[in-house]
Amino acid sequence: KLHSDLDKGVGTVKYTLSGDGAGTVFTIDETTGDIHAIRSLDREEKPFYTLRAQAVDVDTKKPLEPESEFIIKVQDINDNEPKFLDGPYVASVPEMSPVGAYVLQVKATDADDPTYGNSARVVYSILQGQPYFSIDPKTGVIRTALPNMDREVKEQYQVLIQAKDMGGQLGGLAGTTTVNITLTDVNDNPPRFPKSIFHLKVPETSHVGSAIGRIRAVDPDFGKNAEIEYNIVPGDGGNLFDITTDEYTQEGVIKLKKPLDFETKKAYTFKVEASNLHLDHRFHSVGPFKDTATVKINVLDMDEPPVFSKPMYTMEVYEDTPVGTIIGAVTAQDLDAGSSSVRYFIDWKNDVDSYFTIDATEGTIATNELLDRESTAQYNFSIIASKVSNPLLTSKVNVIINVLDVNEFPPEISVPYETSVCENAKPGQVIQIITAADKDLSPAGQRFSFKLSSEASNKPNFTVHDYRNNTAGIETRRNGYSRRQQELYFLPVVIEDSSYPVQSSTNTLTIRVCRCDSDGTIQSCNVEAIFLPVGLSTGALIAILLCIVILLVIVVLYVALRRQKKKDTLMTSKEDIRDNVIHYDDEGGGEEDTQAFDIGALRNPKVIEDNKIRRDIKPDTLRFPRHRPPAEDNTDIRDFINQRLQENDVDPSAPPYDSLATYAYEGNGSVAESLSSIDSLTTEADQDYDYLSDWGPRFKTLADMFGEEESYNPDKVT
Repeated sequence: KLHSDLDKGVGTVKYTLSGDGAGTVFTIDETTGDIHAIRSLDREEKPFYTLRAQAVDVDTKKPLEPESEFIIKVQDINDNEPKFLDGPYVASVPEMSPVGAYVLQVKATDADDPTYGNSARVVYSILQGQPYFSIDPKTGVIRTALPNMDREVKEQYQVLIQAKDMGGQLGGLAGTTTVNITLTDVNDNPPRFPKSIFHLKVPETSHVGSAIGRIRAVDPDFGKNAEIEYNIVPGDGGNLFDITTDEYTQEGVIKLKKPLDFETKKAYTFKVEASNLHLDHRFHSVGPFKDTATVKINVLDMDEPPVFSKPMYTMEVYEDTPVGTIIGAVTAQDLDAGSSSVRYFIDWKNDVDSYFTIDATEGTIATNELLDRESTAQYNFSIIASKVSNPLLTSKVNVIINVLDVNEFPPEISVPYETSVCENAKPGQVIQIITAADKDLSPAGQRFSFKLSSEASNKPNFTVHDYRNNTAGIETRRNGYSRRQQELYFLPVVIEDSSYPVQSSTNTLTIRVCRCDSDGTIQSCNVEAIFLPVGLSTGALIAILLCIVILLVIVVLYVALRRQKKKDTLMTSKEDIRDNVIHYDDEGGGEEDTQAFDIGALRNPKVIEDNKIRRDIKPDTLRFPRHRPPAEDNTDIRDFINQRLQENDVDPSAPPYDSLATYAYEGNGSVAESLSSIDSLTTEADQDYDYLSDWGPRFKTLADMFGEEESYNPDKVT
């Protein structure tokens, strides 16, 4: 309520109100000054309002007192319940946790005024989830309430949390939220086999490395805590098998390490141990985290192929062995209970296999063709054995036959030598070291001996010195050699080997006599060089030949240039053609010959027709005499040209030559005659072009042009 000391209660004072909410939230009685709220107030929306009030004279409308400001504060009441802004919650806690293990902290918010009363004081409690979990009433921390909660028994828990204001007293407002709690796994359970004995049946033909069976231990844990490792306990039969873990199914996969044989052993028994890979030390007291089971494997009898006595056979035979000789045998047996007979045959793959045959019943191998070690030193082929009772059951073995060498080839000089001897050689000088080679397979310690043949040992030219190390030296026996007397010497050398039987060969060594300097360096070995002058070297000879070739080329070029000059024209000046009018006998090369001036181009074509001599070629036998112009033409060429020009101007039948080039004359049969504008210099005005209209449509445009020019000629009187 507002009241002014100047208000006497007679209605002369008027009260006004302005500021926050004036007219919308609050109103004032203008006469009494009472302030009323016209709608509900919410402290959480606006906790206070600032207003201004003033007393005004009703008659003068003037303020009676200064404007005063006051604050209306909204008093809080408990009209908001606590709210969990982050709910619902999700939490987890390891299984087997002790009592009081921390799980999660929840928090509720109350919009009421925390400074006024207990409207905003919140207390937490569990409505659902006991007796597994508990909550602190003041902090909202959730903890475990029972020990050893097992995930394998129950994994998921849903807890309902309540937050109530007014300190939890009667009449307080409450809000709830849900907390979903999951027990996480720990390795608290060892693996266990569902049964103590596993029986497996395995065919004896199973391949090494193949899986022959599976066993499984059960672990109720989850994830890595349920990973199992399987091991075979050392004992009976354990060395023939192996076991691995399937990472997807956690099963133990038993694999075969060695081949099985029903006839040798029909059953195997061993133990398998299953254990966890990731152990938790907190649960060691529970007991060992492993389990064992017995595996019994029964081997099934199968019809098997024959078995060879060896995995591979190696035989030897000499290369000169006759065809049909037995060189060895292979043996295969049927180990099954029935013990069927075995048949043998060669696995033909190429023509090499045809060198041998095998007895189908006994398995003996014999030669089928003559063998040559130098061609093929080793043969490798396969032999197949099959059961008579079941030919589809076969086995294969490799056979290697080494061909032994027989000394059948004599030794020879290893490489062809180019041996030379100087003319000034001294006796006992070594001119060549030779070695030998044998196509046979040389045994260890093989020795070759060298000597001259019997017919060469009597000649006093050369000798052979055997060094006893499979090499020999060719030595001179004379003091100097002459190329003029003998250029080549042929020395027969006999080479023997040390094998049995002894083989030998005679090899001819060619020795060339050469010219050398004083140091023994060869200068020339050609026989032509013998006849060269003394002191003339090969370089000087090449220089002389090169000079002769150059002189011949110069002479040929000179002759060619002389012939070319005879063909050139006599008139080579590049000056104007009219300044070089000369008289010569050469008649030119036709229309394209522009080097000379033809005075006949100014003559009348009718006069030219009288002389039929061609000017573009040279006559073979007949030569006409040259017609000299009159005497006055020789004295003054210019007067002659002017005279001929005047004659052509007044002659309408003469062709209009536009240049000094010679044009071919077409004869008198042309209907159109000449169309040149250079027809006449004196009678151009008298020319009549009406005849162009009679030549047809092709000349219509030309006739119109000249007819129009004639009609517009101002000098012509019509």
